[in-house]
Amino acid sequence: MKATKWVTTAVALTLMGSVAVGCGNNQGAPAASPSGDTKGSAAPAASNKPQEVKINFTAEPPIMDSSVATANATFTFISAFNEGLYRIDKDGKATPGLAKDFPKVSADGLTYTIDIRDNANWSDGQPVKAQDFVYSFKRTLDPKTKAQYSFVVAWIKGGEAVTKATTPEAVKAAQDALGVKAINDKQIEIKLEKPVAFFTSMLAFGTFLPQREDIVNKYGDKYGADADKVIGAGPFILSKWDHGQSLELVKNDKYWDAANVKLTKATINIVKDSNTGLNLYETDAADLTEINRDQLKLYAGKPDNLPKPELTNSYIMFQTKKVPALANKKIRQALGMAIDRQGFVDTVLGNGSTQSTGLIPTGTSDGAGGDFRKTAGDTQPKFDPAKAKQLLDEGLKELGLTSLPKMKVNADDTETAKKSLEFILAQWKQNLGYEAEANPVPHALRIDLSSKHDFDMVLSLWGADYNDPMTFLDMWVTGGEFDEGDYSNTQYDALVKQAQTETDATKRTKAMVDAEKILMDDQGVAPLYFRSRAYLKKPNVDGIILPSFGQEWELKWATVK
Repeated sequence: MKATKWVTTAVALTLMGSVAVGCGNNQGAPAASPSGDTKGSAAPAASNKPQEVKINFTAEPPIMDSSVATANATFTFISAFNEGLYRIDKDGKATPGLAKDFPKVSADGLTYTIDIRDNANWSDGQPVKAQDFVYSFKRTLDPKTKAQYSFVVAWIKGGEAVTKATTPEAVKAAQDALGVKAINDKQIEIKLEKPVAFFTSMLAFGTFLPQREDIVNKYGDKYGADADKVIGAGPFILSKWDHGQSLELVKNDKYWDAANVKLTKATINIVKDSNTGLNLYETDAADLTEINRDQLKLYAGKPDNLPKPELTNSYIMFQTKKVPALANKKIRQALGMAIDRQGFVDTVLGNGSTQSTGLIPTGTSDGAGGDFRKTAGDTQPKFDPAKAKQLLDEGLKELGLTSLPKMKVNADDTETAKKSLEFILAQWKQNLGYEAEANPVPHALRIDLSSKHDFDMVLSLWGADYNDPMTFLDMWVTGGEFDEGDYSNTQYDALVKQAQTETDATKRTKAMVDAEKILMDDQGVAPLYFRSRAYLKKPNVDGIILPSFGQEWELKWATVK
């Protein structure tokens, strides 16, 4: 059964801001023109220097298909070469993108009517039409697309019926009844099942971007697999994709706000080793690069140094259905409790990340005007190697085992991920006498294996899609799209369902706090840390935005001085 995310109108969400990467005065994104087909407000004036940047990037995007995308890497690029009805600015606020203005919303909060800019065009010059959004939404909901993010599009009236349809005829009938339609080429109407207070902002999210039906049909299952097999209507064009090596974005002259896009080219190199990345930066072969704890010390206090706070958590996910030992609560508790999380962030990261004290990262709204982490307090069991060993022994006894079977722990093959595996496995060996096997794999493969539930344990990251605890909590309901470890607890499910429909903000917050407590007691997943990252940026590059969630960077407003 696929999960459905609901947040009521009683929940007024304030999206987190972003880090605008500039010099001194923290210049970032100017707001786009809210109405009409103007060229948008002025971007910083470009200098005579070539308007080109070079960026180091640690992850190869799995695919550039917005319907099936789940990885942060993919959403980062899709948001560069495509655009939704709205775009998120430097303050984390939605601003009109392909839409002329903000939506007209009915009094009951269910119907959104949105006009599309007359000069909104695809990169090949064809006009963007309302039907491109209608097609995109229907394709994402179609069960054969296997879109893990279909649940957010299922907020549209009749969306869940599409995802549950079992025959082509039933899918077609449900799609025809879906609450979205093109009034004409330049106006779209969207009807929701229930009010969603932040829906306008969600229309900037990658899953809601338009798609060209003719291009999708032309390339079939190869759509989005290469630079020449995808098209967008955003500030840039994906001009090259040398898999595993580099990608290139060039300015899209057909973009509605092209006059305010100053960059002409961005070269993104896939660099998994931070020492290589720093060398590229220091030899002027990169303008933006992520750095590790030791490198951060070298640049402390320098203008290049830029922190990127995030609403992102890292956790170990356990496959509880295919691995009988991990179905045992005490075994999971032992594995989680045996890891010194403070030691982990100090030893492996040292970049401003903090040890986890629950599932939901610090800075996430509690839905009632507070910070969820402060409201809930510490819900995660503390590091306690003696207690962990006791729980392991008790769990093994319950299972009739004398020792844990050898299990693999999947992770990305980046430098940080490899060091993370090394630390975690050393902790288990030292504190539990258990030896697991590290299995670092390319990012795309790790995502693929996880989505297929094909792992024993996996070191994962989850970044917020919006600033509310539900973006983290509804992942773990029984049968949820991202419940890839097959965790299940009926009491947890009931609390999440209550929070999804509760109109009283205080009661809703309590339900979410109680749900997190259950998940942490069960160790359905074992959180490790709340992520913050450190970057170096050349001082002559202005206007790159480092969002706290959703994507790695935003280049629309970047300039080179």
